[in-house]
Amino acid sequence: MNFWEGKRILVTGGSGFLGSQVVDKLRAKSPAKIFVPRRKDYDLVKWADVVRVYEDSEPDIVIHLAAEVGGIGANRENPGKFFYNNLAMGTQMMEYGRQYNLAKFVAIGTICSYPKHTPVPFKEENLWNGYPEETNAPYGLAKKMLLVQADAYRRQYGFNAIFLLPVNLYGPGDNFDPNSSHVIPGIIRKCMAAVKAGEKEIVLWGTGSPTREFLHVSDAAEGIVLATERYNDSAPVNLGSGMEISIKDLAELICKFTEFRGTITWDREKPDGQPKRSLDVSKAERLFGFRAKINFEAGLQQTVAWYKEQL
Repeated sequence: MNFWEGKRILVTGGSGFLGSQVVDKLRAKSPAKIFVPRRKDYDLVKWADVVRVYEDSEPDIVIHLAAEVGGIGANRENPGKFFYNNLAMGTQMMEYGRQYNLAKFVAIGTICSYPKHTPVPFKEENLWNGYPEETNAPYGLAKKMLLVQADAYRRQYGFNAIFLLPVNLYGPGDNFDPNSSHVIPGIIRKCMAAVKAGEKEIVLWGTGSPTREFLHVSDAAEGIVLATERYNDSAPVNLGSGMEISIKDLAELICKFTEFRGTITWDREKPDGQPKRSLDVSKAERLFGFRAKINFEAGLQQTVAWYKEQL
């Protein structure tokens, strides 16, 4: 039987970077309806708008992607906003889903929920073994509460909610806003601006020593769709690529692909963020058959090429 046949899907954040990719993959499954609420029409921080979005979309499944997000700078400047808005959206969307007798709720967490000094590779069972890295802890903890809620609601109400932990995403269509972008678009933008202006130096935050894992946005969307179809448990599951690269090596790759031939100066007065990030991705493959396909360097070149086309 086709899992998607006749299903009505509500995708919050469905017009965003990740959400638009999820919606594209859902369309290929031919469900009965895909409803993508716009922020200007539904403020999901407000209970009345949460109720209204359910009434207007009549969903069988909710994929909750809507979030207040940003890089280290945005998290430092907006800890209260990021905490409250993410907590309010997530808990209210799941609570009304329970009242609505929703068939399934897919909650998207964040790698920022892991403790600051989690052993690498991050395993799901280490999620509670410490406090998150301080600069993004309010955001990470707000999203982590969806895991608590999913487990509590499954035990008390039999509510089918799942919780996924995607690693840092990248790809065409990413956010290049200097006030809120993450590391890859931030470095690409700086390199391209320097090339255009003929500048011989770019300044990047921190020391360059932390490591990160990156997942192409198309792969992430595929993992979310597979989990929606095949996974039915509240235990958290990592979504990643299984690779690890230092910020220094990442910056040098981006310099190469953007043809910036100047020097990189590291501003050590600025924070590095979490020292290391790399996931154990075996559970996703074992439980619902997800494995990342897109080579990192190829995906990075694709992202640079997309950004050049926007200039």
